[in-house]
Amino acid sequence: MTESAEQKFIRQLSMFQLQLTEEQLRQFRMFYENLIKWNEVMNLTAITEESEVYSKHFLDSLSIVGMLDRQSFRNNISLIDIGTGAGFPGLPIAIAFPETRVTLVDSLQKRVKFLEETIQLLGLKNVDVHHARAEEFARIEFQRERYDIACSRAVARLNILAEYCLPFVKKGGYFIAYKAERLKEEMDEGKKAVAILGGRMDQVISFRLPETEYNRTLVQVVKEKHTSGKYPRKAGTPSKDPLK
Repeated sequence: MTESAEQKFIRQLSMFQLQLTEEQLRQFRMFYENLIKWNEVMNLTAITEESEVYSKHFLDSLSIVGMLDRQSFRNNISLIDIGTGAGFPGLPIAIAFPETRVTLVDSLQKRVKFLEETIQLLGLKNVDVHHARAEEFARIEFQRERYDIACSRAVARLNILAEYCLPFVKKGGYFIAYKAERLKEEMDEGKKAVAILGGRMDQVISFRLPETEYNRTLVQVVKEKHTSGKYPRKAGTPSKDPLK
């Protein structure tokens, strides 16, 4: 008998010592179905085959548990996902860990509408979503240095992502970047930017997602000092003139 995408997902998650309830599996199914429906009218993802969405989006998003203790996500922590796009990694984390309070931020209104509909469809009570640029959202006083974890799977260099994300992280919290495997040059640039923003490179883990050819590196930064109020710089500046 051919193994379904969901059955494979369950087995792959067991390698991260994760087990989902029937309700959570139903939510992932509905997430996939709504993603494909919306993807027919707007470009949310180039990955549409069911088993690949489950492995390269859902499983990849949850690979953060390989870096942080799973118990961390069951202690009512707060997490912000910057440049979430179609909801990765924030929505899978919110489904798998309903005790975690998740905030999704994206600069494109159409994607935010998709996320709002998906959150309502799945009945998620621990997620909110905002249409904003990271540079502007971080200027809102009650958003600064509020979160235990800021993460991003956005396609940007580490020194750029650090300026987007670290202003949201409370002292003692973490910024985690989902990156591909080739990282040496980015790490050299990133260390300097991270230090300017009050952080310190803590650990880097590289691995292959279970039963795929997909290599992933997670970079964890610990927030040691408050971020200066001059960061992030005005919208567009971090990407045009990255910290070095």
